Parts: sequence; C-alpha cells; structure tokens
Amino acid sequence: MSTSAPRPEEVPADTSGVDWSAALAAHDRWLRLVVRARLGEPQAVDEVMQEVALAAVRQKSPIADAAKVAPWLYRLAVRQSLLFRRKQGRRRRLVDRYATKFRPREDNGREPDPLGWLLAEERRRQVRRAMDRLPGRDAEILMLKYNEEWSYHALAERLGISHSAVEARLHRARARLRAELAALDVISAELY
Repeated sequence: MSTSAPRPEEVPADTSGVDWSAALAAHDRWLRLVVRARLGEPQAVDEVMQEVALAAVRQKSPIADAAKVAPWLYRLAVRQSLLFRRKQGRRRRLVDRYATKFRPREDNGREPDPLGWLLAEERRRQVRRAMDRLPGRDAEILMLKYNEEWSYHALAERLGISHSAVEARLHRARARLRAELAALDVISAELY
C-alpha cells in the first residue's frame, strides 16, 4: 500500500520556533481590542480573530525575528480587519443593488404585510372552526369541491349522485358555512 505525499496546504510552515497557540493566547485580548476598534462591530471580532489565527499558522509572510511576534500579529490583525471590512462592503453593495433592482412597489404582493398575514391566519383559524361545526356531510362536500378542486361532474361521478343533487348539496353546505361564519363574527350577518 502506497502513501500519498501530503498536499502543500497540509505541510506545516517553518515557524521559527514560535508556539503560535501560546503566542495568540498571550496577545488575544489586546488584538481583539484593536480589531473591535477597527471594525466597530463586536460580533465580527471572533470571525476576524479566527482569520488572524489561520494566517499566523499559514504564515504567507513569515516572521523573521521570533522576538517581534507582537508587532507582526498587530499588522496581521489590522490587515485581516481591513479585508473583513472590504468583504462586508462588497456584500452590502450587492444587497443594496439587489434591493434597488427588486424594490417592492406598493401594489406588489411579494412582500407580505405582517398585519395582513396575522389577519389571514386568524381568518383561516375561524374558517376551520366553522368547518368543524358543520355536519360531516356538508364539510365533506365543501372540502372535496374546494380543497381537492373537483368539478361538479367529478363530484357527481365519485359520490354516485346526480349533477343537480351535487348543486343542491353544495348550495346548502355553503349556506350553513356562511351561517357558522356569521355566528363566529368572521363575516357580517348582513352578508348572510
């Protein structure tokens, strides 16, 4: 069985004898202050500090003197903060362009109105309650007609009754549903 050679990103860089976990832990507090001052967003500090740690371990621009770890980490933290701000700026401009391009108009129904959503949800609950109060036969024919979207012909064929019987049963079921909705104050009694 042959072993494959490690990929270049898996090969540890020459760290000149620096224990990076200890160095990062020793300088973490003040580096976090620097990053927070640069970004102004406390929630972004962890993300940037993670990038600082990754860059320190990768060392694309390795430190020449192990005694100058603190200034090197400071420059690294500033650079990662600037890169983060640039990335956030790009993301913000992308979102702004998208929002401008697809800004909903007043007549646009894509963005639901919270009050409209709550009212519609309340109305659905009340209609369900009214349907529960109907006799089973009426609820059944209404659900087959409107939930399953069956035609009068399909209802007559599947229920084994005449077309005129389907019309009469649906008419009576709708009238009973309107009465229940009026009793629950979903619709005004004047409409009934």
